[in-house]
Amino acid sequence: MSDKKERGSFKGSLGFVLAAAGSAVGLGNIWRFPYLAARDGGGIFLLVYIILALTFGFTLLTTEVAIGRKTKQSPLTAYKHLSKKWQWIGVLSCLVPFLILPYYCAIGGWVIKYLVAFSTGHAAEAAQDGYFTDFIVSVDEPGLYMVIFLGICCVIIYRGVSAGIEKSSKFLMPILLVLVIGIAAYSLTIKSTNDAGKVVTGLQGLKVYLIPNFTGIGLKEFFNIFIDALGQLFFSLSVAMGILIAYGSYVPDEANLSKSINQIEFFDTFVAFLAGVMIIPAVYVFMGPEGMATGPSLMFVSLPKVFVQMGKVGTAVGIVFFAMVLFAAITSAMSILEAIVSSFIDAFGMSRHKATLIETALTLAIGQMVCFGYNHLYFEYKLPNGSTAQLLDILDYITNNFFMPIIAIATCILIGWVLKPKTVIEEATKNGEKFGRKTLYVVMIKVIAPLGLLLLLLKTTGILK
Repeated sequence: MSDKKERGSFKGSLGFVLAAAGSAVGLGNIWRFPYLAARDGGGIFLLVYIILALTFGFTLLTTEVAIGRKTKQSPLTAYKHLSKKWQWIGVLSCLVPFLILPYYCAIGGWVIKYLVAFSTGHAAEAAQDGYFTDFIVSVDEPGLYMVIFLGICCVIIYRGVSAGIEKSSKFLMPILLVLVIGIAAYSLTIKSTNDAGKVVTGLQGLKVYLIPNFTGIGLKEFFNIFIDALGQLFFSLSVAMGILIAYGSYVPDEANLSKSINQIEFFDTFVAFLAGVMIIPAVYVFMGPEGMATGPSLMFVSLPKVFVQMGKVGTAVGIVFFAMVLFAAITSAMSILEAIVSSFIDAFGMSRHKATLIETALTLAIGQMVCFGYNHLYFEYKLPNGSTAQLLDILDYITNNFFMPIIAIATCILIGWVLKPKTVIEEATKNGEKFGRKTLYVVMIKVIAPLGLLLLLLKTTGILK
């Protein structure tokens, strides 16, 4: 079997765009984006994020996809084809998804648990205080749901690029988009009477989300918003995780790379924005402005309470919501798995089936340890940024706060100063296409992006207070 047949490829640009967008639209977009937007002044965060998406996001997205298509290699081997001295970036780019996948599958299992609870008439129980904690500290259930989630992703990747990734993306992404738009529209129609007897509406919550709140925003606070928005780009666009390099390697040479990248940019930003429209108005109506302060527990603690307070219709909304989140989680997790599988194929000459089964087994073993991290293997560790962590949090910290910024900075230096920006620009215009924002790209990849990413690294690791 030839390498080309073994690796596979997307049949068209649409499949690539939907797969890459599906990778970008994941759990981080659904709960993290609304939480940060509400915490960081609403419209201020939105404006900063959009600007960063059009500059930093565009630069990193274009670079990684171009590297993938130029080398026709996975993240583990692509950097070696560019420069042997910089192949260590490829090792980190493969290590990141390897460490992320186990805990991502554990969280994906949590989503299935809540979908099952709402679908089987246990919504009221799922909204009770302590329900989430009781679930994750239990010994059997988290591991079982993690296996189910991982199994779904394994089947998709086992089937290959066209029959698995592309076909499932074309099926899941339109449904995901319809569900997101539907829930967002419904969220704007809800209203409730608070304890003071005042009627609170979803449109009022939308104003909190969209209108900038400059109260208490000084230079230091604005810098923190900038760092939050920049950090969110890693979650939103799946950069520095090897995914876009892997997907880029499957893009046909005749495809219009710049056009596809613009579509991915738009799709991801649009869905991230709608995630806020889905969640913030609903939480505002039933829990007030302070409801968004729940942060990471928003999806599994606060939102079930919101759905139950909606009455009978809330159960239906909850089912649709968690189904939508599950679709988003699957499209992201399968791309994380593919980044590793493609690396095994290219670096070790494995068949796709063998590589998929080996990585699934490894993820299953580590994923079970992550689940046991809340019971048998429970411990508390103080991270450099001051937070207290368990095993899942440690894996998340190492990948998102340390490895990913380093990968992005090193990639900027490699392309911006060693190989020069023309490496990417020539790849993106190899068929005579126009490269929009060319000057912006050169300035970003050489100077602004690495400096901004260095600030992010210093801030997230606790070095810069």
